[in-house]
Amino acid sequence: MLAEQVTERILPVAAAPAGSLAPEEAAAELAARLAAQASASDQEGGFPVTEFTWLRAANLLTAPLSEALGGANLHLPLHTLTLLRTLKHIGRGNLAVGRVYEGHVNALQLMQRYAQPKQVGRWAEDAHAGHLFGVWNTQANDGVRLEPQAGGHFRLVGSKTFGSGAGHVTRPLITGALPDGGWQMFILPTDEMPPTLDASFWQPLGMRATASFRVDLTGLEISTEDLVGQPGNYYQQPDFSGGAIRFAAVQLGAAEAVFNETRRFLQELNRTDDPYQQMRLGELAGLIEGGNLWLRGAADHAARATASLDATATVAYANLVRTAIEDICLRVLQIAERCVGARGLLRPEPFERLHRDLTHYLRQPAPDAAIADAGRFALAQTEPAHRLWR
Repeated sequence: MLAEQVTERILPVAAAPAGSLAPEEAAAELAARLAAQASASDQEGGFPVTEFTWLRAANLLTAPLSEALGGANLHLPLHTLTLLRTLKHIGRGNLAVGRVYEGHVNALQLMQRYAQPKQVGRWAEDAHAGHLFGVWNTQANDGVRLEPQAGGHFRLVGSKTFGSGAGHVTRPLITGALPDGGWQMFILPTDEMPPTLDASFWQPLGMRATASFRVDLTGLEISTEDLVGQPGNYYQQPDFSGGAIRFAAVQLGAAEAVFNETRRFLQELNRTDDPYQQMRLGELAGLIEGGNLWLRGAADHAARATASLDATATVAYANLVRTAIEDICLRVLQIAERCVGARGLLRPEPFERLHRDLTHYLRQPAPDAAIADAGRFALAQTEPAHRLWR
């Protein structure tokens, strides 16, 4: 159910302060501060605690909520471009912050779409109180199971991997298997029921500050009040695959950071008259602008999506967006390396960290299947290319 149905539950929730910046402007203004703090946060097992206090103060943790819940309506399709640009600016500042924030956005969108009105109001109040949400879905062979107990309770058994923000995310939306095989979402108050964390799992190439630990939920108990929606809602299309445009926006933000730092580096070394550097910067500028146009295309597609529009078209377009932006980011990294050379890859220059973080975050699941899905959709159509996505 949508948040607009819960106005009777949200009277205590405060609206954003008068005069506060809109989400996109707030994120753009924060980006430089996030970038300046990034090297301090880039520690294995660390987490950008300070940075998220800034996001709270800028009302960015509540922006994904509806206006009725004191948010900025970023969950609505018509506001997709604002959402994507907000995510991009956060990723431009610090990719680790962007990844965790994207999970927070995802959880609040799922909660508003599928939870019951009283649940939505309760969790919206948690967001206003400063709780950080996230989505923990990935697991290995010891995945999470919900074992029914008396009185509408469930005992949790098993673990999640890549639990981003573990130890700091206090309202993770988690998925688990029911005895009949159904896949059920629930939100766990980890400040009240802390899981067991295995930090040794997270020894990554990049994105060290996301604290994406292995999380063991065995022995914890939840009730039906903690369940979100019906079994199978999590994988409902086009929301599941279509959400790829969010992480693509965060990735593009990091590519913009690489561009900005590359230009700064060349300007400080007085290499702006070198025709080869000019050629490279021209190509970088074209790649970045291409990524921004893909985000606009994704937003346009989301804005005109209706119940009559086949979900397969939305999924296929999202898969095009994530694939195109992945290619853009990889090319940006390659060209930037040539621009700055070995000298630019030495700390304290930011390129080494940016390269590690972006390379790691680009490894999203099933990249080949994503572009094959877009091709399968295109092959099934008879419309000419200019009408394929309309």
